[in-house]
Amino acid sequence: MRGLLLKDWYMMRKYCRYYLFVSIGFILLSMMSSGNMFFIFYPCVLCGMIPVNLLGYDERSRWTEYVGTLPYTKTQIVSAKYLIGLFTQIAMLTVICITQGIKMGVEGTFVLKEFLVIMMLLLIMASVTSSLTLPFIFKYGVEKGRGAYYVMIGVACAGSIIATTIFKEGLQNEIQLNGVLPIACLIGIGIYVLSWYLSVAFYKKREL
Repeated sequence: MRGLLLKDWYMMRKYCRYYLFVSIGFILLSMMSSGNMFFIFYPCVLCGMIPVNLLGYDERSRWTEYVGTLPYTKTQIVSAKYLIGLFTQIAMLTVICITQGIKMGVEGTFVLKEFLVIMMLLLIMASVTSSLTLPFIFKYGVEKGRGAYYVMIGVACAGSIIATTIFKEGLQNEIQLNGVLPIACLIGIGIYVLSWYLSVAFYKKREL
């Protein structure tokens, strides 16, 4: 497993560096924006797409066939992609958490309740991004399963519009932290775990 993670890490450093620059650009825009949540959501979507792009490089380089000669199970191969996605999403969420906290502090608008609402919305978005995409990729391959990517872009756009509307209308005061968002976060994490299980099941049945 460690070897698979190192391989994906080296590939991510070589082929996915532009994701970092794009994410930094969106984070800077989010700090200058007065309330457009898309600038905050999109870096999470990008992180969710990193495992998909790594799978694309694996298929083009015939790694998916070669790895069958190595002492790795299909469960480990799938799990490596989910763990890489998880690590990058946690790192991105940490950066966004810090930058948004600084922004709200400088503007004098920091309210713990509102800050936690934003962070939980981001957690939901981050967990759902990969969850809805990877099972299709592992079942049908990158090319056939790429349609799920465009669905996720639509989900990100819709989610950002809804979130922006919520915060503009001040509905976060009605949401409060009464258990609705924490439950939604747990559901998002549950979807991620279910997606992981489905990807393993699909990949075991797939003929390579």
